Amino acid sequence: MGILGRLLARAQSRVETRASTSDSFAAAFGVVPTASGQMVNARVVENLSAVMACVGAISSAMASMNAYVYRRTQTGRVELPEHPVARLIRQPNRLQPWPDWIEFTLSQALLHGNSISVIEYAADGAPTALTPIPWGNVQVYQLPSGRLAYDVVQGNGHGGTGIPRRYLDGEVFHVRDRSEDGLVGRSRISRASEVLGSALALQEWSGAIWKNGATPSLVVPVPNGLSPEGKARMVAHWQREHVGAHNGRKIYFADQGMDVKPISVSPEDAEVLASRRFTVEELCRLFQVPPPIAGDLSHGTFTNSREAGRWFAQFTLAPWARKLEAEFARSVFGPSSADCSLEIDLSGLMRGDAEARWQSHKIAVEAGILEPDEVREIEGWNPRGKAAPAREPAA
Repeated sequence: MGILGRLLARAQSRVETRASTSDSFAAAFGVVPTASGQMVNARVVENLSAVMACVGAISSAMASMNAYVYRRTQTGRVELPEHPVARLIRQPNRLQPWPDWIEFTLSQALLHGNSISVIEYAADGAPTALTPIPWGNVQVYQLPSGRLAYDVVQGNGHGGTGIPRRYLDGEVFHVRDRSEDGLVGRSRISRASEVLGSALALQEWSGAIWKNGATPSLVVPVPNGLSPEGKARMVAHWQREHVGAHNGRKIYFADQGMDVKPISVSPEDAEVLASRRFTVEELCRLFQVPPPIAGDLSHGTFTNSREAGRWFAQFTLAPWARKLEAEFARSVFGPSSADCSLEIDLSGLMRGDAEARWQSHKIAVEAGILEPDEVREIEGWNPRGKAAPAREPAA
């Protein structure tokens, strides 16, 4: 081996392996070309209302859930409202309360496959903040030791500017979508790029129909020999008498051999409408969101929409809640608090369903699981026989 070869070999041995799912253009820039000609990335696909609705439904529903910190004991578990992590989830950072931070975290994971927040610590080692970092500002590497390193470029906007700062995996809160290498997640956008590309192409086609369409709604044959002045008068008459919402459904009497022939929607245009409806169902499958939750009520009834809410909680929200709880155990609690855990309470989904909520309370009381005063506490009421505490005087 020559000198150049030895130098290259040494350099290669010192280079850390970048943790990525591929070395393609898509992995480098988050942009995926598709057969439809559309370039798919996280920003572009949110122009599809179904994608925005699915991402919003998952992230906002999870953001509305309460989270609690517990410690396991020999007899069960106890809540720790003053634990540093309990204070952290009330205000994850200076600018974001818990709901905003959860919305950011899950929307990043759904659109990019990964979501990163840097964990900040006090002098005693207690976590004090979770600072969110856009995925485009992060490069992930696997060190020779096997640990992950995160190079974060701070700055405004996607991509950031400045010198990167390196964090190790114990200093970063990292939520992944399904991974192919166990290191970083792969976004659903890259997995189903053709589905999204077709949806974007269909949306662009629909916009072009409105922009470039020159199809009238009526054809009015007129007798031969009508003068230009006569045509102008006829056009003015139609504009005045039959165009606009205030002239809707007015009767027209044709004279002098004239006829009126309506023009219906072409079969091609009708197929575009049907395809767009089907696209909504495909995108809901991509994010595992029942169509009624995303606003598609074309096949919705009261019964199946209610069942869709239960399905959404069990098969969509519960897996994401488990991912968040597991990542808190790994990175935020750490070995020093191995007996502590965070739990996201999905019963908050019943907050808007008073009938189901009180029915569950009734069953719990009759089964001896809860006392009436405990139910009142859950509902935010004082125990029976106790007056509400006096209000403090205004400052």
